[in-house]
Amino acid sequence: MPALETVTISVEAHIATVRLNRPEKMNAMNLQMWHDIRSAFRYVDDTPDIRVAVLEGEGKAFTAGIDLQMMMGLGQQIQSDCDGRMRESLRRIILDLQDTLSSLERCRKPVLAAVHGACVGGGIDLITCADMRYCSSDAWFTIKEIDIGMTADVGTLQRLPRLIGEGMARELAYTARKVDAAEAREIRLVNRVFASPEALREGVRAIAADIASKAPLAVRGVKEMITYARDHSIADGLNYNATWNAAMLMSADLQEAMMSSMAKRAPAFKD
Repeated sequence: MPALETVTISVEAHIATVRLNRPEKMNAMNLQMWHDIRSAFRYVDDTPDIRVAVLEGEGKAFTAGIDLQMMMGLGQQIQSDCDGRMRESLRRIILDLQDTLSSLERCRKPVLAAVHGACVGGGIDLITCADMRYCSSDAWFTIKEIDIGMTADVGTLQRLPRLIGEGMARELAYTARKVDAAEAREIRLVNRVFASPEALREGVRAIAADIASKAPLAVRGVKEMITYARDHSIADGLNYNATWNAAMLMSADLQEAMMSSMAKRAPAFKD
């Protein structure tokens, strides 16, 4: 397990809990946290015993978004006597931050985001990369970048319209207004709202446990197919699906699922 400074990982019963862990800063996403998030989901992806991951925040909020101290330090980080090279450096930094969040999508295992309290700015970018999103009744969401004079640039504007529709995504990005838990459910930003942070953790873990009980290779295939289909035509998606199953269908998972069903027992799948 990687040694991380701003994120913790625990694994139990095939479920990894990845927790943002800067509670004194409301889990503001400093540069180290960006690196740690990518390392955490690389570990989840690489570890056979892990079948599903839950992403949550320590303390009273999910995340306050990108750390403003990090933003203020970018100028010094990209300093150069050549304007072109300075802009190239900034572009490379942005691409690297984008890649950090895309690590949730690249992870073969489903990622369930469990949001309590504030989910601000970069937090929206983060949760839109998850497979599913859930929240407690105290949660609220805002695309805050417009209020600090910038265009959100690490995923919200690309992924959110596909989740909640272009019109609503535009409204939230243009205005930075707060969305409470009830509205988040109404606009389909989250799948379900739980009464409290405690109920959220219990409920999301139950969903994760259900996923972890399924055939792991099939679950990974479902994630691969849905993510691929989002960005391709139906014909492309069907073709890839046929190729995937031509390679993966005749597996030990398939045999175990069929045998356990006939024997009326719980299946025991390989990791």
